[in-house]
Amino acid sequence: MNKTAIKNFAIWARNKLIADIQYRAGLMGITADGIKDPLPQSTGTMEFYDIGTSEPYAISGEAISQRKKLVEIIRKKEKDSNYATAYKYILEEVAYTWFNRLIAIRFMEVNDYLPSHIRVLSSESGKIEPDLVTTPFDAELSFTSAEEETVLRLKNENKLDELFRLLFIKQCNALNEILPALFEKTSDYTELLLNLSVVDQEGVVYHLIHDIAEDDFNIEKGGQVEIIGWLYQYYNTEPKNAAFAKNGKITKEEIPAVTQLFTPDWIVRYMVENSLGRIFIDKRKEQGVFADGLAPEEMTWDEIEAKRIANEEEIAGQMGWKYYLPEAAQTQEVRQQLDEIQKQSEYKDVRDIKVIDPCMGSGHILVYAFDVLMQMYENDGYSQRDAAHCILEHNLFGLDIDERAAQLAYFAVMMKARQYDRRIFSRSIQPHVYAIAESNDIDTFTRDYFANNDPKLKTALDSIMSDLHDAKEYGSILTVALVDFAALYARMDEIQNDISLYRESALNTILPLIRVADVLAQQYDVVVTNPPYMGSGNMDARLSEYVKKHYPDSKSDLFAVFIERCGQMTGKDRYQAMITQHAWMFLSSFEKLRAKLLLKDTVNMAHLGPRAFEEIGGEVVQTTSFVLRNSHIADYKGTYCRLIEPTTQQGKEDMFLAGENRYIAQQSNFSKIPGSPVAYWVSEHFYQLFADDDIGKHFDVKAGMCTGKNEEYIMLWHELDFSKSSLVREKDYLYTPHNKGGEYRKWYGNRESFLKYNPAALKEMERNAGFRHDGKEYYFKNHIGWSKITSAKSSFRFYESGFTFDSAGLGLFSDTSNMAATLGLLNSKIVEYLIPVLNPTLNVTPMIVKRLPYIDKDVEDKVCDCISVSKADWDSYETSWDFKGHPLVLGRLPEPVWGDVPDKVAFQNTSLSYTYQIYWKKTCEYRFEKLKANEEELNRIFIDIYGLQDELTPEVADKDVTVHRIFDTKDDVPESMQGSSYVRTKRDEVVSLLSYAVGCMFGRYSPDRQGLVFAGGDFDSVYWRFKGQAPLNKQGDPIGGGYAGISLANYHYPKFRDAANWEDATSLSYEPDADGIIPITDEEYMEDDIVSRLCDWLKAVYGADTLEENLDFIAGALGGKGNSSREIIRSYFLKDFFKDHCKTYQKRPIYWLFDSGKQNGFKALIYLHRYTPDTIGNLRVDYLHKMQRVYESEINRMQDMIDHSTNAREVAASTKRKEKLQKQLKECRDYDEMIAHLALSRIELDLDDGVKVNYEKIQTASDGKKYAVLAKI
Repeated sequence: MNKTAIKNFAIWARNKLIADIQYRAGLMGITADGIKDPLPQSTGTMEFYDIGTSEPYAISGEAISQRKKLVEIIRKKEKDSNYATAYKYILEEVAYTWFNRLIAIRFMEVNDYLPSHIRVLSSESGKIEPDLVTTPFDAELSFTSAEEETVLRLKNENKLDELFRLLFIKQCNALNEILPALFEKTSDYTELLLNLSVVDQEGVVYHLIHDIAEDDFNIEKGGQVEIIGWLYQYYNTEPKNAAFAKNGKITKEEIPAVTQLFTPDWIVRYMVENSLGRIFIDKRKEQGVFADGLAPEEMTWDEIEAKRIANEEEIAGQMGWKYYLPEAAQTQEVRQQLDEIQKQSEYKDVRDIKVIDPCMGSGHILVYAFDVLMQMYENDGYSQRDAAHCILEHNLFGLDIDERAAQLAYFAVMMKARQYDRRIFSRSIQPHVYAIAESNDIDTFTRDYFANNDPKLKTALDSIMSDLHDAKEYGSILTVALVDFAALYARMDEIQNDISLYRESALNTILPLIRVADVLAQQYDVVVTNPPYMGSGNMDARLSEYVKKHYPDSKSDLFAVFIERCGQMTGKDRYQAMITQHAWMFLSSFEKLRAKLLLKDTVNMAHLGPRAFEEIGGEVVQTTSFVLRNSHIADYKGTYCRLIEPTTQQGKEDMFLAGENRYIAQQSNFSKIPGSPVAYWVSEHFYQLFADDDIGKHFDVKAGMCTGKNEEYIMLWHELDFSKSSLVREKDYLYTPHNKGGEYRKWYGNRESFLKYNPAALKEMERNAGFRHDGKEYYFKNHIGWSKITSAKSSFRFYESGFTFDSAGLGLFSDTSNMAATLGLLNSKIVEYLIPVLNPTLNVTPMIVKRLPYIDKDVEDKVCDCISVSKADWDSYETSWDFKGHPLVLGRLPEPVWGDVPDKVAFQNTSLSYTYQIYWKKTCEYRFEKLKANEEELNRIFIDIYGLQDELTPEVADKDVTVHRIFDTKDDVPESMQGSSYVRTKRDEVVSLLSYAVGCMFGRYSPDRQGLVFAGGDFDSVYWRFKGQAPLNKQGDPIGGGYAGISLANYHYPKFRDAANWEDATSLSYEPDADGIIPITDEEYMEDDIVSRLCDWLKAVYGADTLEENLDFIAGALGGKGNSSREIIRSYFLKDFFKDHCKTYQKRPIYWLFDSGKQNGFKALIYLHRYTPDTIGNLRVDYLHKMQRVYESEINRMQDMIDHSTNAREVAASTKRKEKLQKQLKECRDYDEMIAHLALSRIELDLDDGVKVNYEKIQTASDGKKYAVLAKI
């Protein structure tokens, strides 16, 4: 089956049908803007509408009353919402009505199920004209003489589309006789709006015939339910996306689209075989157990159970039920209780078995239940014809909140019956498959007419009407009181032959209500469904209020509500089979629901995890399918199939069929774990872990701040004025370090965020919706932190005093408990195993951590060593505020080095290659090995303490060690590190070195002082400004007077301002750029461009002797094209430096790139923290204008060579270069116009606003106009 073709068609057909229907409505004055009145010249028999052409559009006869009905329906719907919503809803309703009929007729004609056996949409011969159009009078349709004349006239005039429309409506009306729930009489507004063509190759009919292979509709090739289900799901694609995109409450009209999910066929079979099929096998499983002549007393109990299991498997095999799981081996006492239950509940007649799918969608589950019931009937000696009759009349029941789904489910069940009985359509049997009906529109006169002055009838009807008021809002979760349904049906039989004015109203409104109420009021032998998934946050007010009132233990999600409701529908000792999200198994919000479910016997479960539905990727929707028996036996054991590891739908099915990852668990053990998670896979030893102490008794476990507007109050530390932080100031600070969680990293790190936190900021935050000042009494205290939301495994880190913390960056606090042992245990294999037991979702909440075991063990040295190693790794990169300097710079300084390299060898060599290879790679490898060994030793300690040697091993996977390892290239990364976020290459290290070098150029860092040197404040208070040879005071005047020629001298910064007297201040080996502007050129046009400055920096740091060697090392690591190392490095700065910088700084760059465009005419970096209102003006005058003069000079030089050179090759090269220079010059001139507006605006920036705001502000002139002068982030 080509699902891509099916999806494309369904989405396209929906839009096409809606567009065609809107067009038809528009001809009659009904548009999205409103409803127009007929033109004045209209009469009682002819109405005219202005359509903007010379002749108005006219309708007459029945079309007038049909239009009137359409307007009436829209106006009625408008009362519940507004005109735009009503118009959209009604026209979409018409579209899906015809869509359902089209695919139904297509299915019937392919399988030769049409009573006339004449194709309606296509031709047996393959011609475009359908056979119905070719031979209309052979189709057994009833025509009046006038209609016959019309048919002949249209054929003679070759008006095929008009003829097809007439015949298609005729065929639909004829099918009403055999399939009334799908093919209602169409003499209403739906017929009026039908706009189909068989000639147009861009029409729906043509695409249906040609886009989807005919075999996909063929029941002999598995087409039946598959094609109907997929078409229904894909038809809803765009409405579903639109409903979710609006980020609001889901309305009752949107519920069907957003909750529809087509259940994979193998899961349907698993659920039906293990519930309905189990009823069949329960009756027979003891047969033949002792056929070999051995008496029970001659066998052990295990042997008896093994024979019973083998017997179940044999019966299932005979029936072809390959997804059936035999009941797990039980103790003799449990088996005795089970035998008694099954003896009392054993069915006598298969006609007594009732099966319901209360959320039936397109009927997939019901259709397979039909097949299984057919096998059961045949086993009892019924013919297929009689069995099909009985199944429709006695066994199958279905409900859905969506009328379009109910129509398709009805159709699918009837087509399944037709497969077994060729004459089923003539038997006037209709299945108990209904759309939810509500009582809102039943008027008093119709009600009184039905009650017929009988108080019992009135009481029963009033009860149903009360129970089903607003039923389309709630669907099958409604409970309906038992009433005398026999009396209600008897009254309905009387009405069938009545002649009252209210007869039709009663049949159309009250009869559907009685049928739905009757289905909802019963209990069933088998309840099997895939319910809607919808969190409480998406429910509208009425639905939310209803589930809170009636289902308080499952109110968090609609799927959980349905678990409860389906349990109520399930008869005593009978079966409930479902597929739902697996959150109910673990989350604390479903703890009370779990307690209820522990009072039912879980027969088996297929725990699917993520990606069970092939059309849903990612980890968010994680599911489980399960079968419950409505009984409770204390020591009952179930079978659990853990299928979470395969990443595809097929992989999960294959693992299930292979019998892999199966567990036998006694569900009473689940209550031994706090919160009673359904942790079927854990051993007895793990249950004991929770019998002792837990973290919640020793630590306060807290969630922190919710600002209500994180983009304004929580920022990355590097984008702000660092001097205003509590790391610099003891009081009057604006920012504090903030634990916001972060990526998978153990022990130390993820220190990236600052929180605006002082009285003024708090006052602002208090006005934000969603603001919560949680955990404030624990702010600035030592704690263990972790990320609430994880992508895989959890990790825990130490935070010393001084931090606030977040609702997403949670914390453990204690002044007395063993924090080191707790951190060690939390980062161990034991907790790695336990967290998925307590909650295998993406959220690790305080409740989960509270329930973890606590241990007081002296492992402080080992844990502190882990923290120290992790800290050293974190601080090796400039995204740490404790960054001291680049390791490839620090590595050549005389300080201790990891490994066995003599200091003299390591530190006297100033070769970057040598420092990288001998110092830095070995340092990282040493840290990695050290941390891995420490973690494995801690694992051994805890595994031994808890006696888990048989369950866990201490080894830590290389990819799970959260310090960096360096490899020369990606190809050198071993398989053991694949998937790790802590792999770096030589290129990565060189990129970070260049970033550090640029930081030195701007004065953020200095090779003469470790750590952050300047990140906000007054630059001249950190570096001593000189003009030529003269030091300047803080007012900018020469100290001690100037000297001759000082006015021509340049400003520069040769010293730190770290002493009161400039003579005592520390001299710099490398001076920061004077104006904070660094040009990047594609050739060496300027002596102070970035490549020249890099060369100066390399000479200052490593010495002039190794300059070329170090340039070669940098260029080799970067890769790329160029004839020299300088060219390669220049190319990197032009093309890739800013991209890498944005990646490192998480799209919050601090070095901003002024970029004229694709021709690389002008590029220059500035440092955000050194920006002043004069910066853009200086950049324009001193650099942009200078580049324009350079280009003009170079263009003249190229022209001179063209004019005077006799070398053809030289002339060609000069011509090419001149053309490039001309483009660059034009780009610079255009860029200059934009820059001029910004320079004149003298824009002020406020570092407190962060990069995102300031990046926009700097590109917005004083008149509000935006100029894109910076490179895109």
